[in-house]
Amino acid sequence: MAEQLYDEVVDANPDEEGYHRGLGSRQIQMIAIGGAIGTGLFLGAGTAISKSGPSLILSYAVAGVVIFAIMRALGELLTYRPVAGSFAEYAREFLGPFAGFVTGWTYWLFWVVTGMAETTAAAVYVKFWAPGIPQWLCALCFLVLLYGANLISVKIFGEIEFWFSMVKVTAIIGMILIGVGVLTLGFSDAGDTASITHLWQDGGFFPKGVGATVMTLQIVMFAYLGVELVGVTAGESENPKKTLPRAINTLPWRIALFYIGALVVILSLVPWTEFRPGVSPFVATFGKIGIPAAAGIINFVVLTAALSSCNSGMYSTGRMLRDLALRGQAPGRLTRLNTHRTPAAAITVSSLLMGVGVVLNYLVPAKAFEYITSVATVCGLWTWAMILICQIRYRRAWRAGHLPPPTFKAPGGVWSSWAALAFLAVVVVLIGLDRDNRISLYVFPVWAVLLIAGYRGLGRRDPEAVHAVAHDHLHAPGGGTDLR
Repeated sequence: MAEQLYDEVVDANPDEEGYHRGLGSRQIQMIAIGGAIGTGLFLGAGTAISKSGPSLILSYAVAGVVIFAIMRALGELLTYRPVAGSFAEYAREFLGPFAGFVTGWTYWLFWVVTGMAETTAAAVYVKFWAPGIPQWLCALCFLVLLYGANLISVKIFGEIEFWFSMVKVTAIIGMILIGVGVLTLGFSDAGDTASITHLWQDGGFFPKGVGATVMTLQIVMFAYLGVELVGVTAGESENPKKTLPRAINTLPWRIALFYIGALVVILSLVPWTEFRPGVSPFVATFGKIGIPAAAGIINFVVLTAALSSCNSGMYSTGRMLRDLALRGQAPGRLTRLNTHRTPAAAITVSSLLMGVGVVLNYLVPAKAFEYITSVATVCGLWTWAMILICQIRYRRAWRAGHLPPPTFKAPGGVWSSWAALAFLAVVVVLIGLDRDNRISLYVFPVWAVLLIAGYRGLGRRDPEAVHAVAHDHLHAPGGGTDLR
């Protein structure tokens, strides 16, 4: 009976949500790859290397295992019920309307502030080639172009993301191949000094101690933010039961190649002591090898990474905001789809708010802007925690006979999810211990107060939006039990 209810829900989803399932396997795979590669690797890794040395490789490996556990937990939920609302919808189903409300708005905020930062960053990168162009004008042009592309169709979004990801992948693979060539054949300016022994000779593998390595875990986890984006595509994938598990299962080799493999090569070519905070390790390595226009090449790659993040932000905020509107937890007008079956109204509102970032960057000091974007870090951790908790609740409902068994089981079941939750708790503690990143823990309570106030106001205005059960199949087939 549970399996029959599941099939009915899956069949009903496209009509209920109104979206066009236009994302093919090729695009889903590249969206998954691109989500795991961002500016955190191309730029942020320089700071992390300077703080921990070669042991950063271990930090990325450990964090990668946790990220895989999170994504496999998400995979269980996605194949159980692939919906565009994704994280918010699962939180609403398994934890209640308030959890869905908080998760939906928090993930929406995450991508709005990320979009603010990335459009500004993209404009800064353009100044490398054209310093005379006003920064605000570049940011506005990028915002308008990506906004238009997202309105046309989901296929356009998928195609743009495919090529953005292709640029990042090609850059990393090219660097790895060149680096291996230098290490084995000894050519280039770095050939005489490049050696894998740099991983342990320059002060050891833990040159600044194990404690310094542990502290880098928070930086590393931030570099993985966005990997869960593939979950938002569930409602528009051509064959979610097939393409989403395949995309998630390729995550380990993507982490091994693009993060661990790249770092091993970089730290073998150049001693870790030569990397500086704020300087891309890719630029430093390419410069050491003697590749012409190394800074320009990496600047172009980082530009595509920023635009990719902004493009993803427009996509995900539009879907999440429309999902909230469908549940009565956002203005009803945001449910509208255009003729291409994209949530035009929700995308427009989100894009306008991203545009506020351009204005803020022009009017207020950089420190104030950093306070706004710092919210994104804790928002990401909240989303990952909700995925894990919902998977645990789903397993409980399945074992009780209320829901069908998972067709894409997470290794370790609920135990891996509990372990990942414990790891995320450690990361929050590390954020609190870090003077530079502690501000995100101060900002998030303000957001929590706003959410509570908004939820209470919504309850007074529209009680049904607060207390209604998200889906009829939350009730047990025989007993009518609310699994929340």
